[in-house]
Amino acid sequence: MLALARGPGETADPYRVWLSEVMLQQTTVAAVIPYFVRFTQRFPTLATLAVAPEEEVLRLWAGLGYYARARNLHRAARALAASGAFPRTQAALRQLPGIGPYTAAAIAAIAFGVPGLAVD
Repeated sequence: MLALARGPGETADPYRVWLSEVMLQQTTVAAVIPYFVRFTQRFPTLATLAVAPEEEVLRLWAGLGYYARARNLHRAARALAASGAFPRTQAALRQLPGIGPYTAAAIAAIAFGVPGLAVD
């Protein structure tokens, strides 16, 4: 569905997991899918999102609502690109703009196999 599934021995792409989790905040899966597809076509990597102008990010986000998510996503992408690595712990993930306890737990579990509770 959102190309996050992994087979035996494979890990999920942290960028795609993070993007989907942020998009799914306060929004249904059905509403998110077309936006996720457009975003990953235009910004296939964290680096492409990080260097994009904020106006372009907001333009692709238009209609999904809660625009602070898009601004935080862009700010976090720039911070992640500058650091060179995706944080693997819930505590480190929570330092990124727009990531709270649930999103941090979900990303850590799905992308890195870190046990934890994601309570919504």
